Amino acid sequence: MGSSSKVVRPEDVLESLKNDGSIDALRMKIIAQLKANEDMKKNTMMMVEQSKVLNTPGAEKKTKRELFDALRQELETPVLEKASKAVWELILDHGRLGKEITETVEKVFCRLSGIDMMPPPPPAAGAHQEKDDMAVDEGEKSREMDSFEPSSSRKRPFSDINRKGAGAVSNGSATDLHDESDDSDHKM
Repeated sequence: MGSSSKVVRPEDVLESLKNDGSIDALRMKIIAQLKANEDMKKNTMMMVEQSKVLNTPGAEKKTKRELFDALRQELETPVLEKASKAVWELILDHGRLGKEITETVEKVFCRLSGIDMMPPPPPAAGAHQEKDDMAVDEGEKSREMDSFEPSSSRKRPFSDINRKGAGAVSNGSATDLHDESDDSDHKM
């Protein structure tokens, strides 16, 4: 493991990703997945079939080029908006391509900063896990876990997770989490 690390700017990571071909490879994977997206294909075909351009009288008399230009003018923005949304879903999908993007960026960052691999989590995380395990034994944590949706837990800042633990949330807000933490510490 490399013990010395240097400050690496985001621009440095991006430049390295461009130079080593990682961005091009990821772009090609995104394009391939967009092309394979059957829902997007069906939606686009439906939009074309229902377009004003093709459903106006006299459309059959226009040249293919005229129809294409008119369709493009009518549908380009809504189709690109849907494609953009689909791309962001792919990028943010932490189970598939999003995970690959994150891992690629982390590898480049570690290489540039002189770190052989990502450092292990801080030791304080283990202490929080022990507290969480004790809360489960007392039955407190199970009641709290039942009272929130998983999507709210993804929106908490990382500092709040470290402060109290990964599962203890009443309604998912950082303020409530902090208040409960203070209250529970005083009750013990």
